[in-house]
Amino acid sequence: MKIKLLSTILCCTFLLICSLAQAQGGGTLHGKVYSSDGQPAEGVSVVLVGKKHATTTNTLGEYKITGIAPGNYILRVSSVELKPVEKEISIKENEVAEYDFRLTENHAFLEEIVIAGRKNKFYSKESQSVAKMPLSRLENPQVYTSIPKNLLREQMVIDFGSALRNAPGLYKIQGSRGINSDGASFYSLRGFRTEASMVDGVPGQTNGDYDPASIERIEVLKGPSATLFGGAVTSFGGMVNIITKKPLDTLGGEVSYTTGSFNLNRVMADIYGPLNKEKTVLFRLNASYHHQLSWQDAGFKKTMFLAPSLELRASERLKINLNADFYSAEATSPSAVFLNRTRPFVAHEPGELNFDWKRSYTSNDLTMKTPTVNVRAVGTYKLSENWTSQTVISSNTRKSDGYYQYQFIRKATDDSLERNVSLQNTINTALDIQQNFTGNFKIAGFKNRLLVGIDYLRLKVNNDNSPYIVYDFVNGTLNDDKNYTKISKYGVDQKIMASTAAPTRNHGSTYIYSAYASDVVNLTPNLLAMLSLRVDRFDSKGTINHATNAVMANSNYQQTAFSPKFGLVYEVIKKQVSVFGNYMNGFSNVAPVTQPIPELSGNFKPQQANQFEGGVKLELFNNQLNFTASYYDIKVDNITRPDVYKQNGVDYNVTVQDGTQTSKGIEFELNANPLPGLNINGGYAHNNSKLTKTTAALQDRRPAAAGPADLANLWVSYSILKGDFKGLGMGAGGTYTGKHMTANSATTGVFTFDSYTLLNATVFYETRRFRLGVKFDNITDEQYFLGQGTITPQMPMNVLANVAVKL
Repeated sequence: MKIKLLSTILCCTFLLICSLAQAQGGGTLHGKVYSSDGQPAEGVSVVLVGKKHATTTNTLGEYKITGIAPGNYILRVSSVELKPVEKEISIKENEVAEYDFRLTENHAFLEEIVIAGRKNKFYSKESQSVAKMPLSRLENPQVYTSIPKNLLREQMVIDFGSALRNAPGLYKIQGSRGINSDGASFYSLRGFRTEASMVDGVPGQTNGDYDPASIERIEVLKGPSATLFGGAVTSFGGMVNIITKKPLDTLGGEVSYTTGSFNLNRVMADIYGPLNKEKTVLFRLNASYHHQLSWQDAGFKKTMFLAPSLELRASERLKINLNADFYSAEATSPSAVFLNRTRPFVAHEPGELNFDWKRSYTSNDLTMKTPTVNVRAVGTYKLSENWTSQTVISSNTRKSDGYYQYQFIRKATDDSLERNVSLQNTINTALDIQQNFTGNFKIAGFKNRLLVGIDYLRLKVNNDNSPYIVYDFVNGTLNDDKNYTKISKYGVDQKIMASTAAPTRNHGSTYIYSAYASDVVNLTPNLLAMLSLRVDRFDSKGTINHATNAVMANSNYQQTAFSPKFGLVYEVIKKQVSVFGNYMNGFSNVAPVTQPIPELSGNFKPQQANQFEGGVKLELFNNQLNFTASYYDIKVDNITRPDVYKQNGVDYNVTVQDGTQTSKGIEFELNANPLPGLNINGGYAHNNSKLTKTTAALQDRRPAAAGPADLANLWVSYSILKGDFKGLGMGAGGTYTGKHMTANSATTGVFTFDSYTLLNATVFYETRRFRLGVKFDNITDEQYFLGQGTITPQMPMNVLANVAVKL
């Protein structure tokens, strides 16, 4: 869609919304609703009996009703399967009255029941982690997608990549390869590569993958997000933050078993409750065991996951949370064919290769282990009525231990596949310490919500890897190639021992010191402004080569980056419609290089990404219709590229830092509850990404890391809420993925994956004590591929069956 046309549509939408807005007078009613054990009650109806005024509580249990005429009323708090609570109230003209409620049901019961009526179960209005302060979706000038656990539960998600299909504009490019660099699954977002790199708002990377067992929700932040989260763990397109389940003060839990295609066996458990009578010490444990064979002729994945968490309510002001994730995985390398990088392609799409994609080219004894440990301690102290202190200490350790194996089309013909292997032994660690202060106060009559914080991040790496060896060559088009089955752990070990190439043995450390501030100011009751700034000092101590015991060239350097962020939000209709605009910045540190011309040597600047975005957000009909539409324009500069420098008639190959890239697009996201029990979740994204100043081979081309230009997702769910068949439900939907150029260069040509549509469906029956479900993935048995410069075939049609018992 052209920018002019999109601007016209947004302007017309804005004018239409303004014409619907009505001035509201009268009194205001607000307060909080708690469960019997003192937890916020989300999604509960609050109504004035016999009147049209009604709302639902947010994630903090808060409600607000405006424009109430003076008089006496009955205020009722209720929902399906809840005992109503009523109060007689009196409202005066322009009065702001506060009434809190405590339900007779506990928090665990509220979590278990399906809130009937017109509850939008796949939508969350507030987030305390996106802006690092409590801010509603309509008040936040940034676009983000929240994927809740109940959506993952209904879709019977057993792998993290499937969960992210619910985020518009997010595309999985490559699955986990298990290695230290580029080893975790990575994705494309707004034209740039990104990873799931944050857990509860702090660094939490893995060389393997994330287990969904402990996920409360997944937040996908759109656009450069370095201002609040730094450049080390964010990308120019956005970031993925995993919010984990926290302890509850009511005893309960769930145990489930899932089986399915390719010998799948998965067991999960979620146990929670208080550890003392006073309910000041709370505990929760999420655990899983997962084992599944590959759909190809060899390969498997086996994981174990434990996530204990503890909450200590030391006083009314002080709360301490201790959380840990222990992930242990062993798997074979995914079947990946690397495309040739130096000659023109013979085949330009997977079908032209005539490969049998059910062949894995590996053996079950060539495995990679990727243990990961995340530990987080969070202390929250309420300094006063308006100020809160949060201290965070987190530690992340991830390892690659085993064999990484892949295929390469290296020769002049496409049928010859070179099998490459390396024995990896790397350890990465991250220590992060944050101190945040948040305030809610007024200055000269203007409401301010202020965040001030400092951040210390230490990153270390220790590599002890063998060289990459060529094991052999196999013919990809022949089914009787005698070399095919000869690969084994014993054979690989022999080849590695015989290799004369040098191993990679080194270690290094990096320190990042940051300070940031963000203020959301209510210029008027309906107009908000966000002003944010971060200063970041990057200090690499260098990489020490164990063979020479010396710091490797260009690995020891320092850089300073400033990252601003500005946003405006105007609520056309309070709590229902807002229009927004933002300027957001991201940065990435760039290491120096050795130049043949001395005067060209020296440190580079950090790469900078600058985004301008505008759009509209809707929360209508008592939160039954939620919609976001936005247009963004991102420009990246300070990209390094090779060039030729002439001096005294001699050409020198040098590196310059004048490269640029643009990425523009539109995104739509819909979340609706049009009828009781019927929920719709979907979105569409179009992205136009281009390298605007780079090498001749890539000039004006779409980067392979940008993924497909067009993506769409949809999930429609219906549950029976009353009667004999109450608890029976079904869901169906899928994703559309446009054409993806996994390689795009004038040197090689273009290699394209065709567009495809994946269709999935589930049927389930749920009561307060158990749940049964069946899921069909890739119903049409679509053949599709992932990769960036690689071809990785994906799983065909498969079936899952699940039974869960609630304690």
